[in-house]
Amino acid sequence: MELNDKDLTLRKAVATDVRQLTEWWNDGRVMEHAGFPNGLGITENETQLLIENADRKNMTLLIIEVENKPVGECNFRLMGEQAEIGIKVCDQSYQNRGFGRRALKLMISHVFNNPEITKVILDTNIDNKRSQHVYRSLGFKKVATRYYAWQDQLGRWQTAVDFELNREAWYGSKYAAG
Repeated sequence: MELNDKDLTLRKAVATDVRQLTEWWNDGRVMEHAGFPNGLGITENETQLLIENADRKNMTLLIIEVENKPVGECNFRLMGEQAEIGIKVCDQSYQNRGFGRRALKLMISHVFNNPEITKVILDTNIDNKRSQHVYRSLGFKKVATRYYAWQDQLGRWQTAVDFELNREAWYGSKYAAG
């Protein structure tokens, strides 16, 4: 699977991505907004197994590339009539340059190509204002705030914000057309 938009590509993660994914997921700066300020502490073997078993879990793990350079990862998981998505632009030099928004547009359009999917859901940390702005700009609606939803690695309570985007809102937006 490969999705393209000019210099941006989303492609399915493969075995040769194990080292890069493991590096990103173990980097506390990359994973802090996900509640892992010390990184995941995952091994390359564990990352390999995650890639190998993704299909069995109705999950698709994608690498975000800009001009063939891996700069982040995104994923979606099909759950009945909805899909849960996640995204991280991991290379800081590619953040705040519109690549995350473009990657989201490609992934959401792909997910809604499945006629069974009626809604895309995601959540983010309440402190991640940049992501919340991007989600709203793409038509996502905030549906809940979960205070004290979970504790991060340092024992600090975190608040999660839940968003959803339904098929009609997406296809009625300026983004579905490109």
